[in-house]
Amino acid sequence: MPSFTEDIKQEISLQKFESREEKLALFSGFLRTSGSVASSGGVFGFEYVTENENIAYLFEEMLTRDFSLNLNLGTKTDTLSGRDKYTFSCFDGSCASFLTELGVLGEDKKGRYLSLTIPEDVILDDNMAVAFIKGAFLGGGSCTIPDASTYSPSGYHLEFIFSQKFTAEDFLSLLSGVEILAKLVARKDVFVVYVKSKEVIADILALLSASSCLERLEEVIRQKEIINNNNRATNCSVSNIDKTITASITQVRSIEILRETIGLKSLDEQLFEVAEARLADKSASMNELAERLGITKSCINHRMRKIIAMAKELEE
Repeated sequence: MPSFTEDIKQEISLQKFESREEKLALFSGFLRTSGSVASSGGVFGFEYVTENENIAYLFEEMLTRDFSLNLNLGTKTDTLSGRDKYTFSCFDGSCASFLTELGVLGEDKKGRYLSLTIPEDVILDDNMAVAFIKGAFLGGGSCTIPDASTYSPSGYHLEFIFSQKFTAEDFLSLLSGVEILAKLVARKDVFVVYVKSKEVIADILALLSASSCLERLEEVIRQKEIINNNNRATNCSVSNIDKTITASITQVRSIEILRETIGLKSLDEQLFEVAEARLADKSASMNELAERLGITKSCINHRMRKIIAMAKELEE
C-alpha cells in the first residue's frame, strides 16, 4: 500500500504546469533536493534519481519537450529496498544555459559557479514559489500522519531535506513568504526544514494542491478529535468517581468517630439527618444525598464539613 508521502507525490506529479516560469521553478526545487550538478569535460550538466514512475515521466516529458534537452535514461535496483530507480542525466551543450535559468549556475568575471542559494529571479511571484515548493517535495519531501484510532495527539510530521544549509535557509524564507512557518534542523549531513503542526501541514497540502491527501488528513484529525474527546470525558468521569469515593470514605470515617465517642444522638437534628443518610448509602454522591433529604448540595456540603470538623477535633 502506498505511503502517505507517495500519495502526495502522486497528486503533484499528475498536475499540469502551464508556464515556462512555473516549470523552471518546479524543476529547480526538484533538482536542489533530489539531483546533483557536475562538470564533465568542461561541460556543466545534471543528474537525478527517482523511484516514482510518475515523477520520472513528468520530468522526462517536460525536459525533452519543453526545454529540448537530451536526457540519458537508465534504471538501477536499490540494494536495500529491491526497488527499481530511474536515473536521468544530461551533459550536452545546452545544459549550462538551462541550469543558469534555474538559478543553479551563476556567472561572474571568473566564470561559472554553483549557486547554493535560491535566487530571487527564480521565484518572481507566488505561483513560481508554489511550483518550487512542489518540486522540492517531489525531490526531498515526506509526510507522516498518525493512525486515526490512536489517542496520542502527536505523530504529524512533514519535512523537506536539503544537502546544503544555504539552500535550506532560503527555502525557510520562501515558505515564510507564503505564510508557512517552519523550522530548520541539522540531521547528520543534511538540513531538514520541517513542521509538526497538523494545521500547518494542512496548509501545505492545500498549497501543493494535494486535495485527496488533504481530505484524508482532515478525516484523521476529525476521528482523533472524537477519540480524544471521548477519552477526556471518560477520564473526567473516572476522576469524579474517585473523588466521590474518597470523599465518602472521609465522611463515613468522621461519622463513625462521632458515633463511637459522643454518639450520633448528641448531634442536632440537621447533622443527625445527614449522618444517618450517609451511613445508609455509603456510595451515594452528594447530589444524590441532597435530593433524598430535599436540601441543596451546598447545604449538605456545609453540614458534612461541620461533621468532619467535629470528628477531627475529637480525634485530636
